[in-house]
Amino acid sequence: MGTHIRTASLAVTAALTAGLATATAPAHAAPPPGSASPTHLVFEKNQRDPATSRVRLVQTGTGKVLADYRAGSGQGGTAGRDECVRNKGWLPDGTYRVLSHTTRKKGGRDGINGYAIHVADKVCRDGRTPRTALFVHSEMRSDGAQGIAVPGRDSPYRWDGDGDYRSLGCVKLAPADIKNLFAAAQRYGWPTSLKVVK
Repeated sequence: MGTHIRTASLAVTAALTAGLATATAPAHAAPPPGSASPTHLVFEKNQRDPATSRVRLVQTGTGKVLADYRAGSGQGGTAGRDECVRNKGWLPDGTYRVLSHTTRKKGGRDGINGYAIHVADKVCRDGRTPRTALFVHSEMRSDGAQGIAVPGRDSPYRWDGDGDYRSLGCVKLAPADIKNLFAAAQRYGWPTSLKVVK
C-alpha cells in the first residue's frame, strides 16, 4: 500500500513539474529535438523591382518551400540595389545567422517595433563597408497592432501601402505576412539562417 502511495505521489509531482515547465517556457522557445525539421529563410532579390522580392521559409535538406511572401529591401533605384550603400541599399548576398526573434520589439519612432527577426551583421562585397542592425520586420506598434493613420505622413507604426516595402536595408514584409511567417516558423521549426540570393 505504501509503495502504491509513493508511486502515485511521484507521478503527481512529475506531472506538476512538467506543467510548471510548460507554463514558464519562453513564448519562442525552440521546439524539442525531433519535433520539427530544421528550416532557413531565403530572401530572393527582384532586380527589376526590389519592393516585389520574396521571402521564403524553406525546409533545410529537402528544399521544400513551407511559406512564401512578398518582401522588400532597400530604397529602390540605383542606390537601393547597391549593397554597399548603408541605409539605402538592400542586403548583401550571402548567408546570415539568425540571432533572435520577438513579437514585441520596442524601437520607438526611429526604430523597429513589434514582430522582428534579428540577423547577424555582414560586410558588403567591397570588403570594408559593414551592414549592421539588420532585421526581417514590418511596420507596427511594439504590441503588434497597427498605429493610427497620420494624414499626409507615413507612420512608422502603421503599414500604409506598397511604399512601406522600402527600407533602410532590412527586409520588410506586410504585417499580416510577418505574423503568418512567425506562425509557420513556430509550426515547422525556427530558421537558423537567412540566405540572401539574386
